[in-house]
This record gives sequence, C-alpha cells and structure tokens, in this order.
Amino acid sequence: MNENVNNQGINELNQNTNQNETEEQNKQMNESNKEINVEELQKRIEELEKESNEWKEKFLRKAAEFENYKRRTENDQLNLLNYAAESFIKKILPVVDDFERSLEHINDSNDYEKLKEGVQLIYNKLIKVLEEQGVKKIEAVGKPFDVEYHEALMQREDPSVPPHTVLDELEKGYMYRDKVIRHSKVVVSSEAQAEE
Repeated sequence: MNENVNNQGINELNQNTNQNETEEQNKQMNESNKEINVEELQKRIEELEKESNEWKEKFLRKAAEFENYKRRTENDQLNLLNYAAESFIKKILPVVDDFERSLEHINDSNDYEKLKEGVQLIYNKLIKVLEEQGVKKIEAVGKPFDVEYHEALMQREDPSVPPHTVLDELEKGYMYRDKVIRHSKVVVSSEAQAEE
C-alpha cells in the first residue's frame, strides 16, 4: 500500500511538475506571441499610416485639379459672355467701313442718284449681315394686329380694311431667331362708328 501511496505521490508530483512546465511554456509562448503581435501591429499601423498619407496626397491633388478646372471653366464662361458678339462685330465692320468711305466722298459728289444708290447698297449689305445672324424684320402693314409682334400707338378709321388691321408702320419691329427683340410700332384701323 505504501508503494501505491508513493506511486500516487510521485504521479501527482510529476503531474504538478508537468503542469508547471506547461504553464511556464504557455507563459513564454504568450509573451513571445505578444511580442510578435506588438511587432505585427506596429508594422500594420505603419502600413496603414503610409496608405492614409498616400490617399491624403491623392485627395489634395484631385482637390487642386478640381479648383483649377473650376477656375478655367469660370474664365471660359466669362470670356464667352464678354466676347460673345465678336463674330457679329467682325461681320458688321465692313458695313461701317462703307459708311465711312461714303461720308468722306459725300461732299465731292453732286450726283444724288449715285449717292442714293451707294446708301442703298450699304443698307442691303447691313440687312444681309443681320439676316445671316438670325435677325429679320417683322412684316406688319396690311396684317391683322397681333400683340405678340405689334405695339399699337394710334387708331385710325379706314373703311377699306377690316377693323384691327395694321395701316402704317412708324417703327419697324425685329425678331432674333424665334424671339421678338423689338415690336413694330404701328397705326391700327379702328372699328367703324355707327352713324346716329
């Protein structure tokens, strides 16, 4: 029985020793794992910081590019507005030149027919330039009065035409493409007064 007790004691002692050794090994492994984990975590933090800095730089570059794009676009729009009439002005300058040449020679000529013909040519040239740009006259005389195109300044009786017909045009109206830019100022026929 003593032997059994001794064997049991030795077994318990061996188990305790093995358990202590195992705990000591586990402790050492945990400490080395902690060291490894700390090192790995430190590396991971550095990688993430580096990646974060790269994204930050990309963002700042893109923000700067966008600001430059926005500034260029604003300048382009401003230039477009400031110089929108440039092509029209270039087309109308030859008409101005013709007028200037006519004015230089107006006193030299006594032939009023040639003078009239020259002015008519310049006028036709101007009208052609305007038409090329989409400007056209509003036809008014003889047409029914329309508030979209005409502005009535006076009324006059005229039994030869129906009431509300344009009799005379005091100032021509013009359209730019499909928009009225100046209404025709007109005289309109009134309704006939019934005789008493």
